Amino acid sequence: MGRYAIRRLLQAIPVLVGTTFLIFVIVYALPGDPIAALGGDRRLDPAYVAVLREQFHLNDPLLLRYWYYVRGVFSGDFGTTYRGVPVTQIFQGKFGVTFQLAMTALIMEAVIGLGLGLLAALRRGRWEDQAVLGFTLFLVSIPPLVMGFVLQLWLGVKLKLNTGLDIFPVAGNAEGLRSYLLPGFVLACTSIAYLTRLTRTSLVEVLRADYIRTAVAKGMSRRRVLGRHALRNSLIPLITYLGADLGSLMGGAVITETIFNLPGIGQQLFNSVYLRENTVVVGIVTVLVLVYILANLVVDMLYAVLDPRIRYE
Repeated sequence: MGRYAIRRLLQAIPVLVGTTFLIFVIVYALPGDPIAALGGDRRLDPAYVAVLREQFHLNDPLLLRYWYYVRGVFSGDFGTTYRGVPVTQIFQGKFGVTFQLAMTALIMEAVIGLGLGLLAALRRGRWEDQAVLGFTLFLVSIPPLVMGFVLQLWLGVKLKLNTGLDIFPVAGNAEGLRSYLLPGFVLACTSIAYLTRLTRTSLVEVLRADYIRTAVAKGMSRRRVLGRHALRNSLIPLITYLGADLGSLMGGAVITETIFNLPGIGQQLFNSVYLRENTVVVGIVTVLVLVYILANLVVDMLYAVLDPRIRYE
């Protein structure tokens, strides 16, 4: 397994280089001069502009500038903003906020999605199954932007005014774990719907297998059949989805963090795009790509745990 992990990490290098090159080209090919934008309405001194352009290699060809960036990334340097602030310093604290938000959403997604999917599969064709499918359709139909504002109003404002219960803070992360409950659910809504339906489909297919009918015919208890055989053998596609979704949750936190005023990298990405801080935008995307690659590597390692028949050669 160690050799397989090393091989996967080596295979991830071209993915990292290709992805960062695309975002680098897209960001730096945008029209406009980011150095001139530093002064706002005030015109900067041409000598100062020339020094900054030379310092940040803006006069060099795009491929050469990308080489400077990649060389810095592999040495732990994600660059410096045009205002002289290291990108790694901007990440401090903000990455932790986004990671906590993504993990909260992932836990909610796993618990609710797997639970509802299991209920729908076991009660297939009955009213419980129809209710679960209707609930997932409801979650998919409402955009996260709308869901965030509605939950803020109902659970964050009206619930507090009518009952005096301050359970769900509507903004910021000063309240600890409670601050991530509402934004975590909003971020996980669409994923909960997909995971629920995926769990239902996978479990229904496994329950129809011959070995399940054989286990039942031998008198094995229903709980053991479901836990040891049916659920475990249906987990591989579910774990695959959850692992891939971790990167998506961190990358999709831009809207959620903006709605709930969470100081994470999603909100920072929004502000950096607005302020034309190209180095920060590329650095955030690079970190998200690394998270996505590592999450997929962990998922691949879990396959052998879930299914002993899988071997890494």
